[in-house]
Amino acid sequence: MEEKEKQKQRAAEAAARHLQDDMTIGLGTGSTAYYLILEAGRMAKAGMRLKAVTTSKATEELARSHHISVILPEETDCVDLAIDGVDEIDREFRAVKGGGGALLREKIVASKAKEVIWIMDESKLVERLGAFPLAVELLPFGYAWTANAILDLGCAAKIRSQEGQQFHTDNGNQILDVTIPKELDYGRVAETIKGIPGVLETGYFDRACSRIIIGTSQGTEERVNPARKGSLLRIGGIINEE
Repeated sequence: MEEKEKQKQRAAEAAARHLQDDMTIGLGTGSTAYYLILEAGRMAKAGMRLKAVTTSKATEELARSHHISVILPEETDCVDLAIDGVDEIDREFRAVKGGGGALLREKIVASKAKEVIWIMDESKLVERLGAFPLAVELLPFGYAWTANAILDLGCAAKIRSQEGQQFHTDNGNQILDVTIPKELDYGRVAETIKGIPGVLETGYFDRACSRIIIGTSQGTEERVNPARKGSLLRIGGIINEE
């Protein structure tokens, strides 16, 4: 296993220590969330009672195959803990997600969670957002008009494709991958994009997590988001107050 994958696995295993019996958890989508699902599956097989709201069909299938009970959002009032990966995150806990195309469902689940933990390898921690494209989920109707409105903001954009075919989310929508120029205010542009008719959601998550766990070559590093301290469940040991 290459070093980056080891770091993802370390972060996921550290996050899994926050799981408790009878929790309803939110499971993210992507290569880092994959390791979390494997670890949660081992815990479920050993007897821990977990229910999961999943953010994609792929995650649902993986969770079920690893002994995790999957429920619909309508079957619970809240999520105790949501765990997911990120594509980029800065030191102010502003993040970009959506590389796996599940950003809309991920944002819905995160909004209902008492605590949100994002897990990552150390390359995902950046000084400035923008190297990874901002995923924007578009309604198929009039998508070209919507894309042109985003281009008019001074951004570059490309409709996502996969294996030569236009990519569609599990919701049946399209993804526009947007590059925001460095000279523009990233957060302001992301919020402007979200308000354009035809845009269903963006992959910009503004300080939405409670904490992050970073896998490193030496182990893991955990950081708490000061803006979300009041929402922490304070489980799994002492909270790092950095």
